[in-house]
Amino acid sequence: MKLSYNLTKELPSEEKFGLCSQINRAAVSIPANIAEGSSRDSDKDYGRFLQIALRSAFEVETYCVLINHLYPDMEGITKFENLLEEIIRMLHSFIKQIKN
Repeated sequence: MKLSYNLTKELPSEEKFGLCSQINRAAVSIPANIAEGSSRDSDKDYGRFLQIALRSAFEVETYCVLINHLYPDMEGITKFENLLEEIIRMLHSFIKQIKN
Protein backbone atom coordinates (compact mmCIF):
# COMPACT_ATOMS: atom_id res chain seq x y z
CA MET A 1 0.00 0.00 0.00
CA LYS A 2 2.81 2.39 0.84
CA LEU A 3 4.35 1.63 -2.54
CA SER A 4 1.12 2.65 -4.26
CA TYR A 5 1.25 6.07 -2.64
CA ASN A 6 4.93 6.42 -3.55
CA LEU A 7 4.16 5.36 -7.11
CA THR A 8 1.28 7.78 -7.55
CA LYS A 9 3.42 10.66 -6.28
CA GLU A 10 5.51 10.15 -9.41
CA LEU A 11 2.52 10.60 -11.70
CA PRO A 12 1.85 14.02 -13.24
CA SER A 13 -0.34 16.35 -11.18
CA GLU A 14 -3.18 16.12 -13.71
CA GLU A 15 -3.60 12.48 -12.61
CA LYS A 16 -4.28 13.45 -8.99
CA PHE A 17 -8.03 12.92 -9.29
CA GLY A 18 -7.77 10.20 -11.93
CA LEU A 19 -5.22 7.43 -11.80
CA CYS A 20 -3.73 8.44 -8.44
CA SER A 21 -7.04 8.32 -6.66
CA GLN A 22 -8.17 5.08 -8.32
CA ILE A 23 -4.88 3.26 -7.69
CA ASN A 24 -4.68 4.26 -4.05
CA ARG A 25 -8.31 3.39 -3.32
CA ALA A 26 -7.99 -0.02 -4.94
CA ALA A 27 -4.64 -0.69 -3.21
CA VAL A 28 -6.09 0.20 0.20
CA SER A 29 -9.06 -2.05 -0.53
CA ILE A 30 -6.83 -5.14 -0.69
CA PRO A 31 -5.72 -5.32 2.97
CA ALA A 32 -8.98 -3.75 4.16
CA ASN A 33 -11.03 -6.59 2.68
CA ILE A 34 -8.63 -9.22 4.02
CA ALA A 35 -8.96 -7.70 7.48
CA GLU A 36 -12.73 -7.37 7.29
CA GLY A 37 -13.11 -10.92 6.04
CA SER A 38 -11.00 -12.30 8.88
CA SER A 39 -13.64 -11.13 11.35
CA ARG A 40 -16.37 -13.18 9.67
CA ASP A 41 -17.84 -16.28 11.25
CA SER A 42 -17.38 -18.67 8.36
CA ASP A 43 -14.76 -19.58 5.83
CA LYS A 44 -17.33 -18.98 3.09
CA ASP A 45 -17.73 -15.34 4.19
CA TYR A 46 -13.98 -14.95 4.58
CA GLY A 47 -13.47 -16.38 1.09
CA ARG A 48 -15.92 -13.82 -0.32
CA PHE A 49 -13.86 -10.95 1.13
CA LEU A 50 -10.65 -12.54 -0.15
CA GLN A 51 -12.24 -12.60 -3.61
CA ILE A 52 -13.03 -8.89 -3.28
CA ALA A 53 -9.41 -8.24 -2.28
CA LEU A 54 -8.26 -10.23 -5.32
CA ARG A 55 -10.50 -8.20 -7.62
CA SER A 56 -9.01 -5.01 -6.18
CA ALA A 57 -5.52 -6.38 -6.88
CA PHE A 58 -6.53 -7.07 -10.49
CA GLU A 59 -7.89 -3.54 -10.70
CA VAL A 60 -4.55 -2.13 -9.57
CA GLU A 61 -2.81 -4.41 -12.07
CA THR A 62 -4.96 -2.92 -14.84
CA TYR A 63 -3.94 0.60 -13.78
CA CYS A 64 -0.30 -0.49 -13.96
CA VAL A 65 -0.79 -1.57 -17.57
CA LEU A 66 -2.31 1.83 -18.28
CA ILE A 67 0.59 3.62 -16.57
CA ASN A 68 3.06 1.62 -18.65
CA HIS A 69 1.32 2.82 -21.80
CA LEU A 70 0.88 6.45 -20.77
CA TYR A 71 4.17 6.95 -18.89
CA PRO A 72 6.64 4.31 -20.19
CA ASP A 73 9.66 5.86 -18.49
CA MET A 74 8.15 5.91 -15.01
CA GLU A 75 10.46 4.55 -12.34
CA GLY A 76 9.23 2.25 -9.62
CA ILE A 77 6.48 0.63 -11.66
CA THR A 78 8.34 -2.67 -12.16
CA LYS A 79 8.98 -3.14 -8.45
CA PHE A 80 5.35 -2.29 -7.74
CA GLU A 81 4.08 -4.75 -10.36
CA ASN A 82 6.31 -7.52 -9.01
CA LEU A 83 4.97 -7.01 -5.49
CA LEU A 84 1.42 -6.92 -6.82
CA GLU A 85 1.96 -10.22 -8.66
CA GLU A 86 3.19 -11.78 -5.41
CA ILE A 87 0.11 -10.49 -3.57
CA ILE A 88 -2.14 -11.96 -6.28
CA ARG A 89 -0.41 -15.35 -6.00
CA MET A 90 -0.78 -15.33 -2.22
CA LEU A 91 -4.46 -14.41 -2.44
CA HIS A 92 -5.09 -17.21 -4.96
CA SER A 93 -3.36 -19.67 -2.65
CA PHE A 94 -5.24 -18.45 0.42
CA ILE A 95 -8.60 -18.63 -1.36
CA LYS A 96 -7.81 -22.17 -2.48
CA GLN A 97 -6.92 -23.14 1.11
CA ILE A 98 -10.14 -21.64 2.48
CA LYS A 99 -12.22 -23.58 -0.07
CA ASN A 100 -10.67 -26.91 0.95
